[in-house]
Amino acid sequence: MLKTVICDLLGITYPIIQGGMAWVATGELAAAVSAAGGLGIIGAGNAPPEVVRREIAKVRERTDRPFGVNIYYMSPYVEELIDLVCAEKVPVVTTGAGNPGKHLPKLKEAGVKVIPVVASVALAKRLERLGVDALVAEGMECGGHIGEIATMPLVPQIVDAVHIPVIAAGGIADGRGLAAALALGAAGVQMGTRFICAEECTVHPNYKNAVLKAGDRDAVVTGMPGHYVRVLKNKLTRQFEELAARGASWEEMDRLGAGKLRAAVEGDAEYGSLMAGQSAALVREIKPAAAIIEEVVAEAEEIISRLGKLVR
Repeated sequence: MLKTVICDLLGITYPIIQGGMAWVATGELAAAVSAAGGLGIIGAGNAPPEVVRREIAKVRERTDRPFGVNIYYMSPYVEELIDLVCAEKVPVVTTGAGNPGKHLPKLKEAGVKVIPVVASVALAKRLERLGVDALVAEGMECGGHIGEIATMPLVPQIVDAVHIPVIAAGGIADGRGLAAALALGAAGVQMGTRFICAEECTVHPNYKNAVLKAGDRDAVVTGMPGHYVRVLKNKLTRQFEELAARGASWEEMDRLGAGKLRAAVEGDAEYGSLMAGQSAALVREIKPAAAIIEEVVAEAEEIISRLGKLVR
């Protein structure tokens, strides 16, 4: 069986983490991934604590396996969410869009494993010094808010720079991606886009169908430097292009994007923000989360076995 240090650290069967996508990664999806042997993550996004509390309850109603909550550091509810995950004794917290350093003592005291998502070596080293348990090295191929470095060069640089487990993310949707990540020195992978098309994902079928139809050039970047977001092409992305062409301000861009992810989740595939990574072009069918995980692991194991035979 394919097993790495991240499995021991998190108490999971397979080295696969589901991305904490805001409004997409609900309790239903997180529970399905965790029950299947991965680590399901609830995406807190900008949701208030009472909403996140309900999602935590959904997970615990469905499985007793480890799970996590992603805390987005641009949320107005960060402090309340830290209190919530500690009170609820959530096993794992992943973080994005900020530095969780000031909250680490409280989280560690509550027994929470902390795994920030990073897009640079400098931040990875800083967070290791602060005492995080592992890192997700996320390349710019990912969906949603992106950094500036691709997964292939980013992951080995971060692996070389720190002494804690590194999880690769960005552009990974199958066993080939998992095998490649392990070859780069990662201890596992985080997949977001692939799990949008899990049966247990509660987004509208229009969102899932947009992922299934995506080609290799359909996951485009919108926004401005420092605020880039990767989404699937639609009428909204054309509006962003028009704003950029006339030199619109960040405030104008922000107003256009406000509420659009929620709109996509509810079925607006034309003017909603269909956040998805470049790996969307690798997603070809909707199936249960357990089947996705089994397929990814089996393919990775076959590839690793085959590659081993190349050495004589």
